[in-house]
Amino acid sequence: MRINYLAFKAIYLHEMDRFRRTLMQSMLSPVLSTSLYFIVFGSVIGSYVENIDGISYGSYIVPGLLMLTLLTQSISNTSFGIFFPKFNGTIYEILAAPISTLEVVLAFVGAGATKTLIVGVIIFFTSTFFVEVSVKYPFLMIFLLVLVSFTFALFGFLIGLMSSNFEQMSIIPTLVITPMVFLGGSLYSLDMLPPFWQTITYFNPVVYLINGLRFAFYGVSDFNIWISIVSMVAFLFICITVVSVLLKKGYNIKS
Repeated sequence: MRINYLAFKAIYLHEMDRFRRTLMQSMLSPVLSTSLYFIVFGSVIGSYVENIDGISYGSYIVPGLLMLTLLTQSISNTSFGIFFPKFNGTIYEILAAPISTLEVVLAFVGAGATKTLIVGVIIFFTSTFFVEVSVKYPFLMIFLLVLVSFTFALFGFLIGLMSSNFEQMSIIPTLVITPMVFLGGSLYSLDMLPPFWQTITYFNPVVYLINGLRFAFYGVSDFNIWISIVSMVAFLFICITVVSVLLKKGYNIKS
């Protein structure tokens, strides 16, 4: 199948231009939030927790905070990206254009993932001003960052596609993703939990993502790294399948 690169480029650059227009808001909010986490958790709680697995507490929470940013930003970027064309009616121009479903998804998801990675890089460098950060496996870190950004950008596209109003779009990121990140070992090690809550945590899929990224940073993890990678790839293919089916049927778009 031949890809219409001009159509792909038009949608991609349009989404990136929207990101440029709100650059200060898009950058400032994550940086301030991350700084507050380090000031409150890294400084205050870190003074009581000397180290975890031989790593200072402030450094230990960096992968968790980075994962929190990746998940929330990638979902919000693409969910709003596809919802606004539905909201103002410009989605019909896209549907009428000579562009395939695959190209539409790739353009929106690619732009959303790109914006997320830019914010993620800024968060990473912001953390270096507060704590000492080392990356033991840089290529694994890059692979996981890209994989998570694209997968959850696709998941955000799915949320935006299925949502009929702004309230529905905020349900998953606010009431599901954020609690799962905080309860997934982003600010603590699972060994610090009682046995019962450790067992409960095993059913939280985000815990495997955080541990995978933490392994890339420091070489320590509560799980095998392949569990993180396989679960992420599986979720990626699930999202691809569902989005493809819904778009072809015109779910919540053509009706």
